[in-house]
Amino acid sequence: MKTIKIKTIVLAIVIAGGAVTEITAQELTGREIVKKVYEQPSGDDQVADLTMTLTNKSGKQRVRKIKQYTKDMGNVEKSIMFFQSPADVKNTSFMSWSYDSDKNDDQWIYLPALKKTKRISSDSKSDYFMGSDFTYDDLGDRKLDADTHTLLRGETIDGIDYYVVESVSKDEDYMYTKTMTWIRKDNFIGLKKEFYDEDEDLLKILSIKQFKEISGIFVIVNSEMKNVQKDHSTTMELKNVQINTGISDSKFTERMMMRGM
Repeated sequence: MKTIKIKTIVLAIVIAGGAVTEITAQELTGREIVKKVYEQPSGDDQVADLTMTLTNKSGKQRVRKIKQYTKDMGNVEKSIMFFQSPADVKNTSFMSWSYDSDKNDDQWIYLPALKKTKRISSDSKSDYFMGSDFTYDDLGDRKLDADTHTLLRGETIDGIDYYVVESVSKDEDYMYTKTMTWIRKDNFIGLKKEFYDEDEDLLKILSIKQFKEISGIFVIVNSEMKNVQKDHSTTMELKNVQINTGISDSKFTERMMMRGM
């Protein structure tokens, strides 16, 4: 199970200096290209230390330390985050279950001040997560056929060839009118994603600054979501990444959210 979201888009390009290339009749369709991105292997499970840094337009930063666990159980991918610092968010936890079907994601957040686990409703998916530039929807799985994918063009940037694919939601009420994704032709790794608001204006840009191959798996280790309208950004940096450690299924429960790591 693999989709274009924060866990799966990778960026290793410089935007300046790009050249448009012709698309030949032999090229794949937009849907076929995106499907190959979704199919990137991720391993059975992953655990890592995550640093989330929020930066406002004045340059002031807020840094949050998180422990993150993810496990692919075949028909469902489960992930859970435990906030470790600072004090105002410590012991907060977030859990997401993404299904390999048409079923919508299930998401929960535990707020220690309330001593209560809250389920994220479908109406709240467009809300921003913990003051970051990621919505709850951004943190979930985007189903392949929830959008119509169109291959617009090819681009060559710093000697690397890319597909540029436009994805338009089939749901007219979806929070983004469209997204644009740059995908490497050689390995089908997504490299950058632009999000457009209800007025079709550019809202956010997701860029991955660095990725590494760990145990044969490409893993994002440094990414940024930039809200260009608010001049606010959120960076995500992973360290101490471990693949296929045998994480227990019991890690991904509401009880564990309240209990902590």
